[in-house]
Amino acid sequence: MECRTGLLLLSSGAEHRRPGQRRRMSRLQALFTTWLLGCCLPVVAAPPLESNRQQVIQPQQPRRDIKIPRIDTEDFEIGIYGGVMSVEDFGTNSVYGLRAAYHITEDFFIEGAYGMTDTGLTSYERLSGGARLLTDSERQLRYYNISLGYNLLPGESFIGRNHAFNSSLYAIGGIGTTDFAGDKHFTINFGAGYRLLTTDWLALHADVRDHVFDIDIVGTDKTTHNIEIDAGFTIFF
Repeated sequence: MECRTGLLLLSSGAEHRRPGQRRRMSRLQALFTTWLLGCCLPVVAAPPLESNRQQVIQPQQPRRDIKIPRIDTEDFEIGIYGGVMSVEDFGTNSVYGLRAAYHITEDFFIEGAYGMTDTGLTSYERLSGGARLLTDSERQLRYYNISLGYNLLPGESFIGRNHAFNSSLYAIGGIGTTDFAGDKHFTINFGAGYRLLTTDWLALHADVRDHVFDIDIVGTDKTTHNIEIDAGFTIFF
């Protein structure tokens, strides 16, 4: 009501003044009216922003405990193995031996191996009715190899849902000597293997190797391929 009364007084007083005074008074009246309206009009406050808004989507992702494997930092491993070896023309027989390796990097390693097997009779000896080409001591085969290995597919292997083990599929090849049939033969070996780390110091191995060497028993040289399949374990130290 006070604001309206002030506006009426200004308008009634302006009617009794001269034209020049009326123009000046109209300007002053406009300024005064603007100021008066600003003071009289209520101030509308903006609603306060919500500082703690709830998240629209709350993920219910269960967290699982991860056990980091503790693998020894030692680069040497040594172990034993056993399996079967097919010596060309002499049948398939059991083989066993010893392996030691040094891991140069995470990808490359050097391995030395010693193995032995007893061979059987050849097809010629069976068909001849008892003619022997080799003595019993000459039928024992021994080999010494040094090889270079490369880890092709390092990763993890899962046994069940709750057990994961570090593992690696590797390729390997090298040279060596085979003592067989009363002579020593230069040998090339190559193959592949699988390593499974069951603990931080124990590893299981499965390997397939081909031992290639020349042999002369009946008077002519012959290149033989002798396949070995074995499994074993090694210890890191």
